[in-house]
Parts: sequence; C-alpha cells; structure tokens
Amino acid sequence: MTEPAFTGGPLVSFQGVGMRYGRAPEVLRDIDLTLPQGSFHFLTGPSGAGKSSLLKLIYLAHEPSRGLIRLFDQDAATLARSALPALRRRMGVVFQEYRLLDHLTVFDNAALPLRIAGRSFDDYRQDVLELLAWVGLGHKISALPATLSGGEKQRLAVARAVVAKPDLLLVDEPTGNLDQEMGRRILRLLKELNRMGATVLVATHDVNLVAEGQAPVLALNEGRLAAPRPASAAAATAAATAGGPAAEAGPE
Repeated sequence: MTEPAFTGGPLVSFQGVGMRYGRAPEVLRDIDLTLPQGSFHFLTGPSGAGKSSLLKLIYLAHEPSRGLIRLFDQDAATLARSALPALRRRMGVVFQEYRLLDHLTVFDNAALPLRIAGRSFDDYRQDVLELLAWVGLGHKISALPATLSGGEKQRLAVARAVVAKPDLLLVDEPTGNLDQEMGRRILRLLKELNRMGATVLVATHDVNLVAEGQAPVLALNEGRLAAPRPASAAAATAAATAGGPAAEAGPE
C-alpha cells in the first residue's frame, strides 16, 4: 500500500472538533489544534480533562462527534479504510496501558514495528539491541512482559513506539512509573527523535518533565484546549507548581 501523499503542511490539524463516548456529553469541545511538522509539544491538564481522548482522535482510534481532522494532509473523515495501515505505520504511540504482546519477548515486542514494515532480522537486530540497552532493558531481551515491572513495561512501550523513527510520535504519560533519571533519559530520546524530524506530542502530569523539556505546552481543561504557551512560560509554570524557582526549571 502506498503511503498517503504529504505535501509539507501541518502533520495534525483539528478544526472545531468535538468528541463524545456514546450518548454521553462531549469530553472534548471545540478543539482547534495544529501540530507543524517537526514540532514538539507537551499536553497537560488534570485527570479527566481529555488528554488520552485527544490522542485517540489523532491516531484514529476514535471518530470525532463533529469538526474536521486532517492527518498528513488527509481528511480523516474520507480516508479509505485500506489506507489506515500505511498511515498508522507513520505514527508511534506510547499507551498508558502499554499494550504489549504477552507471547512475545522484550526484543520481539520492541522490534514489532520493524517486522511489520518488512525489514529483515539481520537488518534491524543491532538497532533494537542498542535501543533496549538505552532504555535499560538490555539484560531483559528474552523476558516476557508478564515478568516485567510496571516501569520496565513502560520503557519497553517507549522503545517499541520509537524504534521505527516515526514521523509522528504520540506519548501518553511516559514517565509515570519511572525514576527521575530514567525519565530524563526518555526525554532525551524523544528530543533526539524530534531533532531528526519527528513531530512529538507528550501528554503528561510530570511537571519536572515539562520544566526540563523546554517545549510549548497545550493545556486541556474541562474538554477545552487553551492556546499554546511558549517554552519559557511553560517552564516557569511547571517550576512554580513544583515549588521551585523558575531559574531552576531549565535543562541540565
């Protein structure tokens, strides 16, 4: 299947988007959002604000109740079902619930996007081993997910999402079960992918991650999305929330 054509506009564009589950009131209302190619944003907001729901709309796991969504210059409403696999291969997603395949080893879970893309084992073996070592799982390559801790599962989910160097990376609470040093390591990995051209959106409650990340922040509250805050304001707000001075909120 040929990948959808992309002419260089925003990778993600929402206009007046709403979303509801069943007949319940909308959990997202009047969402206008643009993620330019190569951008990095944090998505923040209290529990229940709709962060995970917004990510679901972007990776086409749910349809909006109204509004227009465009991904890679394609109208999501008119996108043929046969085109979905090729489009989704251009995305990497880190889910809160990990969604690992229990019958596959750590190595095979991490390598799955590369196998799906048709790359040979000899071609991707070293890349996967190096990535697993980077996220602290180099000694667990033959382990099954059931034997991993929550933090190890989270790191594996991150490795699987980034291994194919996707054009668009959606990350839902990447540091929830990680210590601060591993959280910094994951942030460096996401930033490196962004420098290589990936568009990155990270949904998080982690004020330290936001402060160190020095990226614009999109804030959701009661289903509505505020205009992006610049990196300097985001860092200062995160530092204040954490109880520290803004001067200490910059990267190491």
